[in-house]
Amino acid sequence: MQYISSFYRYLEYEKRYSPHTLVTYEIDLRQFTRFLDSENISRWQDVTSKLIRRWVVALHDDGIAPVTIHRKISALKSFLRYLMREQVLESNPADGVIVPKKPKRLPVFVKEKEMDQLLDTVPFSNDFTGIRDKFIITLLYGTGMRLSEMVNLRLSNIDPGQKVIKVLGKRNKERIIPFFKELEKEIIKYLSARKEAFPDADTDIVILTSKGKPAYPKLIYRVVNKHLALVSTINKKSPHVIRHSFATALLNHGADLNAIKELLGHSNLSATEIYTHNSFEKLNNIYKQAHPRA
Repeated sequence: MQYISSFYRYLEYEKRYSPHTLVTYEIDLRQFTRFLDSENISRWQDVTSKLIRRWVVALHDDGIAPVTIHRKISALKSFLRYLMREQVLESNPADGVIVPKKPKRLPVFVKEKEMDQLLDTVPFSNDFTGIRDKFIITLLYGTGMRLSEMVNLRLSNIDPGQKVIKVLGKRNKERIIPFFKELEKEIIKYLSARKEAFPDADTDIVILTSKGKPAYPKLIYRVVNKHLALVSTINKKSPHVIRHSFATALLNHGADLNAIKELLGHSNLSATEIYTHNSFEKLNNIYKQAHPRA
């Protein structure tokens, strides 16, 4: 159907959405257009709230998770808003459509003592790969950056003098994260090993493969998964889990929620507030164990 391709260009060049988000939008919108075909709808002007609700019911009947349905409706709402912007529609038929309630999932995180064990006692080899792997873990835990942000981190983003790292987050929003002495030590060690192993590297991407090429997401995921498995029994062992661990540790040690929001690069506080549930659970357990009448 018309306008979808121009919508993608709008998201990519004007809104600066990431390639991953663009792919997700395409999957969701193509699925909706197939639904429209099955309903013999060929014009966006004929899309109604009732029709969208039927799609929600169909998704639910197909066993699609509520969180995924929310994402699909969000993508559809964005597209229909774009059609209003282009004066194709006068109103958004997706507004007011009720979707299944999302279950509240608490972030999975690694306990502080387990992260301490990994960084303080687990041996890493002294070759380039070992130094790089420890740097990856320390950098993730020391900054809370996303996997995509780490993959795209450049040498010019690290300022040893100011002891800060500039991170380019979602929608090209830049934020500055300070780093502590332990991370500073690992930065110096890794950059020295990088220069020694690949003095003629033709890229300024910080994280490199063992062959001197820019690291890719799956490599970093494998490094994190392998090393978290040495200290933790949690099912999910990903870079995002270390991001959750970073935020939870800060909150447990009294950091201001707004400060954590800025460090994580969240656009609104509600995305950060989910970490307070983990802290409350910890506080609740301590209370039950410590209070004589609990």
